[in-house]
Amino acid sequence: MYAFSTTSNKPFDETVTKVTEALQEQGFGVLTEINVSAVLKKKLGIDKRPYLILGACNPVLANQAIEAEPDIGLLLPCNVVVREEENGSITVAFMDPSAVLALVDNPEVPALAADVRSRLEKVRDAVAS
Repeated sequence: MYAFSTTSNKPFDETVTKVTEALQEQGFGVLTEINVSAVLKKKLGIDKRPYLILGACNPVLANQAIEAEPDIGLLLPCNVVVREEENGSITVAFMDPSAVLALVDNPEVPALAADVRSRLEKVRDAVAS
């Protein structure tokens, strides 16, 4: 698996706010925000349910990772997807840094990936509560 997720019973925008706040509590900022449904509407004329990709970064951990492996930036930031399902529920999915960073052959990286995963799991739990 390359991801883990939870479901929110809150409205989409409220869920995005909760995710952003929970990320901040774990030391992450949102570097990028890609509104996939808006892009598909603009570029292809396709109407989709809300689908947002947040590029989350913890600067301290990102710096440690880049110092250990300069090309690791190709695998950053940690993506978080907030999407509305057909039934109206909201799914929040997190890239699993342990799975993704397993691609890197560097003994320093697994501990960093585990730390990032642990923090993202706390975000998931905060969103689920």
